[in-house]
Amino acid sequence: MTRLNLVLLIAVLFSALYVVHTQYESRRLYVELEKTAALSRKLEADRERLQVEKRGQATPLRVEQISKERLQMRTATPAITEYVRYKQVPAGEVRP
Repeated sequence: MTRLNLVLLIAVLFSALYVVHTQYESRRLYVELEKTAALSRKLEADRERLQVEKRGQATPLRVEQISKERLQMRTATPAITEYVRYKQVPAGEVRP
């Protein structure tokens, strides 16, 4: 009888240790999940902020300003525009 009690006591101790270990692991995974969710929210906010900055950088006024300052480009006016005209090609000939 004492042998059965000892076996049952050992079984209860192992099951108690298993429950404690499982609860600990569950809490650890939950904390990791919360950290990952917080990081995901932060990355989403950063992505939205970068999208807004990207749209701000791509405005026509900004592109024109950069092209004038860095590339020394200027706007095309009729005074500096050159028009190219093709010669009339007879109907039977093919243009190169």
